[in-house]
Amino acid sequence: MTARLLAVALAVMLASGEVALAQTPIAGPTPGASGPSPPPVVSARPTAPEEAGLWDLADESERDARNAAELNTDPALNAYLRDLACRVAAGRCAEIRLYVMNRPFFNAMMAPNGYTEIWSGLLLRADNEAEAAFVIGHEIGHFTEQHSIVMQDVIQDRMTAAMVAGMVLGAAAAGAAVNSPNSVGAISDAASTLSNIVYLGTIASVFGFSRDMEDDADRLGFERAIEAGYDPRAGADLWRSLVEETQASDNPRTRRSITRGSIFSTHPVTGDRIARLDQMAAERGASGALHQERYRAAIRPFLGRWLRDDLRRRDYGQSLFLIARLGRRGEDLGVLRYYEGEAYRLRRGEGDLARAQEAYAAALFHPDAPAEAHREHGTALLRTGDRAGAVAAYETYLALAPGALDRALVEQDIAALRAAQP
Repeated sequence: MTARLLAVALAVMLASGEVALAQTPIAGPTPGASGPSPPPVVSARPTAPEEAGLWDLADESERDARNAAELNTDPALNAYLRDLACRVAAGRCAEIRLYVMNRPFFNAMMAPNGYTEIWSGLLLRADNEAEAAFVIGHEIGHFTEQHSIVMQDVIQDRMTAAMVAGMVLGAAAAGAAVNSPNSVGAISDAASTLSNIVYLGTIASVFGFSRDMEDDADRLGFERAIEAGYDPRAGADLWRSLVEETQASDNPRTRRSITRGSIFSTHPVTGDRIARLDQMAAERGASGALHQERYRAAIRPFLGRWLRDDLRRRDYGQSLFLIARLGRRGEDLGVLRYYEGEAYRLRRGEGDLARAQEAYAAALFHPDAPAEAHREHGTALLRTGDRAGAVAAYETYLALAPGALDRALVEQDIAALRAAQP
């Protein structure tokens, strides 16, 4: 009976489309975080009960975002992204309230009330301003076409299906109680659990749009980015890179999965989707701006923080792919080689410790290497038996990071190494 009930629950969840399950964001708090000052909202609030309810939900989510520990309140970064969004949004700029979140997954979203989030995982993976503009334009496309409101009928259908499934499960539990009184509690618990599964699956599916809507948003994002002067090839290039990152995963199941352009999107990034964008770009013929330099300058102060968060996802193959992509123009190599070393050190696969040692040593040739690179290089030297080299590296680390939290431990290591020297 339990297996049949589970089949019923899963069938209800999947009947109306794929369900995208969001991963738990991982990020530390931003000291002194406070929300950005939102501009006035000029779009009219809907009067229909269903639509007004959706706006209420968006308002509540916006309040949570404004007080979230992951909120990035850096004035320069927020001003840069706000300006970028306004260039792509054109006349709808006044309706957008933008929040930058330190979350290591590729995601952007825009609610029907103008509340917008951009996550650090997206900003790390966009290679230039044109790619970021395409994604923002994509989300603005959902907003201008009011796709979330159009989805109200679909949502209502799914909620109805969820209630029907709950009734089926309740009836099954009642029938089981009559036939087997001793197992009433266990079966009722199972029915309740499966009802919750159906409900959560229904709610999760609300965060995705239909395939037609996603294709429409791709087209609108493409057009808006072009009108703002950006390279028409950017959208296809970004989706291609996401597919390649999926294939670089350490997890075989991830490599076999379909890449998705957002953790809330049920529409996969397929070859057909990329081909459509390639065709649109070819039809345009002329190229536009990428603005790689000013984009990297905007995100450069956060590379270390965001890469550290990305490593906490524990998919080191994807992190190494991302680091290699960030470093292909020869910029920020001290930071990037250090986090490359961290990825290898944490993964601990065959040959990874040697690769980590090589990456730490390479980082030290660049002026932007974090102080921690000297500490890790010292540890690597110690593994090879070079005690004097390790002491020198540890001392350099402490000189560069006088307030290091592990200062006492490192000083103990230095003292022990000196005492052991002949």
